[in-house]
Amino acid sequence: MTPSTNSTRRAKRTGPFPRALTCAESTPAYPADLPQPPLRVRDPGELIAALPAMLGFVPERSLVVAVLHEPGRGGTAAIEAVVRFDLDGVCDPGRIDQFTACVGSICVREQATGVLAIFVDDRTESGVPDALRDVALLDALGAAGIAVRGAWSAPAIVAGARFRSLFDRAGGGVVGDPAASLVALSHVLDGRQIRRSRSELTALVVPDRQLRAQVLTRLGPAVARYRGELSAALRAGNGVAFQRRSLEWVLWQIADTASGAPRGDRDLARLAATLRDRPIRDAMYGLALGDHAEAAEQLWAQLARATPGTDRAEAAALLGFSAYVRGDGPFAGVALTAAVEADADHPMAVLLETSLQSGLRPERLRKLAHCGRQIAADLGVDIGPIDL
Repeated sequence: MTPSTNSTRRAKRTGPFPRALTCAESTPAYPADLPQPPLRVRDPGELIAALPAMLGFVPERSLVVAVLHEPGRGGTAAIEAVVRFDLDGVCDPGRIDQFTACVGSICVREQATGVLAIFVDDRTESGVPDALRDVALLDALGAAGIAVRGAWSAPAIVAGARFRSLFDRAGGGVVGDPAASLVALSHVLDGRQIRRSRSELTALVVPDRQLRAQVLTRLGPAVARYRGELSAALRAGNGVAFQRRSLEWVLWQIADTASGAPRGDRDLARLAATLRDRPIRDAMYGLALGDHAEAAEQLWAQLARATPGTDRAEAAALLGFSAYVRGDGPFAGVALTAAVEADADHPMAVLLETSLQSGLRPERLRKLAHCGRQIAADLGVDIGPIDL
């Protein structure tokens, strides 16, 4: 089994059914000519240990499906995508067809030759999952024409946990150390995080009610002040200069956030007001592929927690886009869901979430980052090079 370095980089939530029913997070396929060599996983224990790195977090109570492509060198199959499902969701009898349709659509997209299935569930006595339930889900995949090449179950993905084969009663073994996985090492060297659970992702955009209340008391005056100053600058023929200074102020906020200092309610209110100016907002998308992407994400997350409605959607969309293009599909899904829930009519949030669900590859969105950089340049600000 050979998951390539590239195929573990970009996890994304996808599914052919409505957003409210979407239960999968997956990685897309990658062009064969990318330069990174594949990382080889020699046995199921290593594969299970590598799943947190492939997904970006440790899955719990999940069904993870590894989508296989044609055999590579040495006859080993390549893992082109890794798809995670909430186990309770797919076990619902009313969702079995949706589950198989979701896996089927991903298999078609990735030109799959089969799948591997890993059940992770800690809820039954002695940590052994419900075999009848698991086999029923595997049978549903088979009935849908999806070849299951191997299936295993484990109570948790931790070093030393016992896994067993669902196809061979005598089959089984011990899960390797997830932190020592070659896939995890690759991620760490790339500077990417592997979170302990999916709840760590959702916590990053959960509203801070106290901070939100403080920001809201300042938001109205901040919006009025910004609009007034912009109108005065436009009348005086200094609109571009005013927007350039405003953009530079936002960039300074991002640079200061990189030091670890959280923004106060006054700065967050002014930031929300400034991002209502479309050229400023659009320029921010140019940061997603540059050196300041991580600091910008920290600021967008703070703003998303501190504001409601369209302002929250604006910040969460910027956050989701940045996560999307750098390959963190699960986090992109969390952020974009928050954006759409905050403002169901937000054009960019809806577009990005639809793209994520439909499996659009991250590289297809790079043009938006280039456009943002050009908008900043038109205002006289160089926001730095874009990583190629």
